[in-house]
Amino acid sequence: MPPPLGRRVVRKLGWSLIPLLVCALSTAAQQRNFPTSTRALNGEQANSLAEPVTFHRQINLVELQQEADDLARTAQTIPIDMANVRKGNLPKDVIQKLKQIEKLSKHLRSQIMP
Repeated sequence: MPPPLGRRVVRKLGWSLIPLLVCALSTAAQQRNFPTSTRALNGEQANSLAEPVTFHRQINLVELQQEADDLARTAQTIPIDMANVRKGNLPKDVIQKLKQIEKLSKHLRSQIMP
């Protein structure tokens, strides 16, 4: 006599959950893995890794000032170019000027920000 329908369903469900459980456990184990190199270090080397590393950049202030002046000069010409655009004339170098302004401002920001 075959087992009742309820037992067959439970048995199939149990067997289908085993691979899911194995996958979940292996994923959890992978998330807890730490690099073996830090575990293998002795105490002195491990402490040196815990200290923050600071890099000191040399900022050329003269060059930054020249770039800031160039940015200001280029930006001052934009309102005149926009007035020409409103009149229907598109100056051929306005797009190039806007790209140059963007490039200079990004470079200045990257040099000033830590």
